[in-house]
Amino acid sequence: MAYLPNLIFCTILIISVSFFTRNLKRIKRNIGLGRDLDRNDYPKLRMKNMLLLAFGQKKMINRPVVGILHLVVYVGFILINIELLEILLDGIFGTHRLFAPYLGSLYNFLIAMFEIFALLVLVSVIFFWTRRNVSKIKRFWKSEMKGWPKQDADNILYFEVILMVLFLSMNATDSLLQNFGAESYIKAGSFPVSQFLTPLFEEFKLETLIILERSFWWLHIIGIFAFLNYLYYSKHLHILLAFPNTYFANLEIKGKFRVNPNIKSEVQLMLNPQASIPESSSTIPEKFGATDVFDLSWVQLMNSYSCTECGRCSSECPANITGKKLSPRAIMMKTRDRLEEVGKNINKNGGKFISDGKQLLNDYIKPEELWACTSCNACVEACPIEIDPLSIIMEMRQYLTLEKSAAPTELNSMMANIENNGAPWPFSNQDRLQWANEE
Repeated sequence: MAYLPNLIFCTILIISVSFFTRNLKRIKRNIGLGRDLDRNDYPKLRMKNMLLLAFGQKKMINRPVVGILHLVVYVGFILINIELLEILLDGIFGTHRLFAPYLGSLYNFLIAMFEIFALLVLVSVIFFWTRRNVSKIKRFWKSEMKGWPKQDADNILYFEVILMVLFLSMNATDSLLQNFGAESYIKAGSFPVSQFLTPLFEEFKLETLIILERSFWWLHIIGIFAFLNYLYYSKHLHILLAFPNTYFANLEIKGKFRVNPNIKSEVQLMLNPQASIPESSSTIPEKFGATDVFDLSWVQLMNSYSCTECGRCSSECPANITGKKLSPRAIMMKTRDRLEEVGKNINKNGGKFISDGKQLLNDYIKPEELWACTSCNACVEACPIEIDPLSIIMEMRQYLTLEKSAAPTELNSMMANIENNGAPWPFSNQDRLQWANEE
């Protein structure tokens, strides 16, 4: 019976890690459904980009108050997870504060620092919750944020509050047990924050305190396991994916679009019929542009999973600001929703995708949204982790234009004029300068 708690803990740990691993594999598989794209160039520059944006939160600090508080939550999350390592080992081996005898006074410093950051995380989370639900910042109340997206954002905040309160309550009861000289509760740790919670527990008997401390300990670690597996269903998957997303981000100058070699060769032949076109550019692809997640690159699909739904992209988008239906954030959310639907289809059908009669274009993203885009790149510049909604928009516009001739009338007319007259205006080359002869 003495080892029963250890066995229970190890069982919960194995189940939690198994579910987490399964979900990571599904994400990896879904991202792998995208077409290949080489992003292995400039490794040093890519590493620098990741360190500045994912680790350093460079773009978040552009808005100082929110940025600093977000950094506090981020650093607190990392530091308190150091304490998590000790909790895991205590759970496996049945020890209590395993690191304390080896770290000495450093252990006291670390526990004190963890508590201070736990308090700062609580303050930050309350501030974020107030902004979302009391101040009602406009970008958090757009149409795409209704229902689950809003509930998900609140769930994460509640999770963090509960985990921090459990951590501090665990330390408060632990410190009392240390003072009472309870068996196994060695004198270890410094508790600058949780000491203010001890009056809540001072009246309890020793046996009750032990039950409370163990309850807080178990609830805290189970809460962390639950949070870990909740990430798969949450926008907070960016906690993990922000790092590869910034590493594999597009390093080209914003606004530089990929040249389609097939179109380039056609234009070259039109301008110079005698031109020699390489054979490699004469292969016609099965489809120009994109209609579904299979046509997008793996980087674009990773972008959709990495989206934090913060709405900075949409709040900077001129089309969105002027009331158009386009929302870069919604583009990423809809791409992720479609990718998840495809993933569930594959799970259901033994690892193969069976056509469901749907596609990303039209069923999720409407042409009206795509054509509202000015291709200004404001959304890309605004994203804290280098997500690129514009690339998805342009891929779909390419399909509508080249495969369906479904561009807006004005655009079709302009392209026809360029093809026939060498200019966007409906005048032939011969007539273009007639205005100069008019008196």
